[in-house]
Amino acid sequence: MTTHITDVTTDRTADPTAPVRGPRPHEPGAATAGPSRHEADSRRLVTDHLRAVAPAIESLLQNVGTLAGWGVEMAERLMAGQRLLAAGNGGSAAEAQHLTAELVGRFDGDREPFSAISLHAESSAVTAIANDYGFDRMFARQVTAHGRRGDILLLLSTSGKSPNLLHAVDAARAAGVTTWALTAAGPNPLTECVDDFVAIDAQSANAQEGHLIALHAICRAFDAEVHRRRQEEQR
Repeated sequence: MTTHITDVTTDRTADPTAPVRGPRPHEPGAATAGPSRHEADSRRLVTDHLRAVAPAIESLLQNVGTLAGWGVEMAERLMAGQRLLAAGNGGSAAEAQHLTAELVGRFDGDREPFSAISLHAESSAVTAIANDYGFDRMFARQVTAHGRRGDILLLLSTSGKSPNLLHAVDAARAAGVTTWALTAAGPNPLTECVDDFVAIDAQSANAQEGHLIALHAICRAFDAEVHRRRQEEQR
């Protein structure tokens, strides 16, 4: 009879001549020696970052009324045929696109799609405009092209100082588009020129993380309002 030796970590049949791997430092049975100084420093940095999320959450809780109001108003307008335009730079661009994906796709449950455009996402238009008119006009020209009276422009920025977002506000005002902003701590140039804003009083990275939480909160209020209005229509 052939005897098989089972690997202690994967429960697979192993070559009897192969070395058996012991547990890694974080696995049960590992040595109980504490982390190295380098590991301890890394853990401290991660812990500090995670704890710094708390001020961002607290800041959002102080703006519950605004976020809920945005969700309800956005539902009212988009159901009436208006659209949402969204813009940001870098990580804020990714979050703007996250929001528009939730609206064109879905958030929690199945529902109809709504018109929402991330202004950074059409690469040919973005590069053409930036090349011909300058990076500062990249969003403004698109707002002029796509924006209609009653639409909403939502701008995301941790600094609140990006010239391309500030010019987009000017273009929106000229087109009759309502402007909202999510920023880090205010006041800043963006909070001072939009129609409404939520400024998250936290470190820049944590404020940006707070922006995503805010967007999901808005979507939850949005979906609830859409559902409520559709039910009323069926009565």
